Amino acid sequence: MDFERGLQECLPRLRRFAHGLSQNAADADDLTQATIERALRARDQWTPGTRLVSWLYRIMRNLWVDTARSRGCKAQFEAPPEAGESVGFDPRPGMEAAIDLGTAMAAMDRLPEEQREVVVLILIEGLGYRETAELLDLPIGTVSSRLVRGRTALLEMLGE
Repeated sequence: MDFERGLQECLPRLRRFAHGLSQNAADADDLTQATIERALRARDQWTPGTRLVSWLYRIMRNLWVDTARSRGCKAQFEAPPEAGESVGFDPRPGMEAAIDLGTAMAAMDRLPEEQREVVVLILIEGLGYRETAELLDLPIGTVSSRLVRGRTALLEMLGE
């Protein structure tokens, strides 16, 4: 498969994974773009014949970990931008118009990051347990445990 065409075919999956990691559309776009840029610069490190999407997921996850670390330092000194957006805002009309997808995404956002990663990769992206374990550099038992806990937590939150 041609590398550029493979990248293009992976974009929707990368975007979904980025949203699962970042929980924010703008951050997901930035993360997806950074992943593609890094993949293009490092294309000679990808082994043809292996799953390109798995290689891209690993790049994205590593970028996200770096981003989360730097934000952790920044968060000690700054309030999040969303804090100013809700001042004087009446949320009732938006809440009345909420759909089930919004409820599910909100529940996903409340999952711990390690559970959310596994849930997105397995339940949304359709990766297998072994591939997810390799991608996240975890034992399969840990992946299975996180998936069960994440799925259980989602069902409880959606049943509220």
